[in-house]
Amino acid sequence: MVKILISADMEGATGVTWPGDVLPGASQWERCRHLFTSDVSAAIAGFFDGGADEVLVNEAHWSMRNLLLEKLDERAEMLTGKHKTLSMVEGVQHGDVDGIAFVGYHAAAGAEGVLAHTYLANSLTGVWVDGTRASEGLLNSLVVAEYGVPVVLVTGDDRTCEDAKGYAPAARSVAVKDYVSRYAAVCRTPARTAEQIRAAAREAVPLAVRHEPVRRGPLTMELEFDAEHLAGAATCVPGVERSGERRVAYTTPTMYEGIRCFKAVTTVVSAAVEEEYG
Repeated sequence: MVKILISADMEGATGVTWPGDVLPGASQWERCRHLFTSDVSAAIAGFFDGGADEVLVNEAHWSMRNLLLEKLDERAEMLTGKHKTLSMVEGVQHGDVDGIAFVGYHAAAGAEGVLAHTYLANSLTGVWVDGTRASEGLLNSLVVAEYGVPVVLVTGDDRTCEDAKGYAPAARSVAVKDYVSRYAAVCRTPARTAEQIRAAAREAVPLAVRHEPVRRGPLTMELEFDAEHLAGAATCVPGVERSGERRVAYTTPTMYEGIRCFKAVTTVVSAAVEEEYG
């Protein structure tokens, strides 16, 4: 039995290039939900083509209610909604997942990439793990490694695929668009990207082999914000201390604890952001 978990984000989906494409209720969001769903369905089909027995999709973007269930490949199941223990990689902790795919991912805050960010759209300008700039892909790869689950597929823009070489060098990758600026890209059509994603997912199935859990702790995580008062707000979370005027840092024994602390910090910081001035 081979089970694949798909962590599905939206900024790296086919055709998506600006905030109006991905913010629920925004001008192009409804249209881009179809493009997002097409990418995920292509991955599902490819995994089944390659011999997977089960595919669970974890909706991981914003409200976590963006994918169109009625348009998904009917062989998959979808976990939708917020407030999940492991957020973007919820489901990996149950011991039955053999491989994970990061579909629709994007580059890190402070790096080149279409809609590049790390969890918070703008307030968080950089995240580092032991001195390495961290995308959501890198953070989530460290979490799933603690459960012995390999990353087998990554899709997004070309910068996302380049980033993935650092945390999942064996994974298959598909660039659905090429970076021009944070809000512009050269995009492939959905028919073309669906074919490429399906082929890559099929090839990725043999990589879905659980391994011994990898725990790299203790890890030091550092976060930089676009305003000084947000760093102050972040220190409300126990263990989080100032490391600079707009920076905080904390040390964590495992990435499981690290990502949960990170979620707490981003929640507190989001509540401290004021309109217009941030």
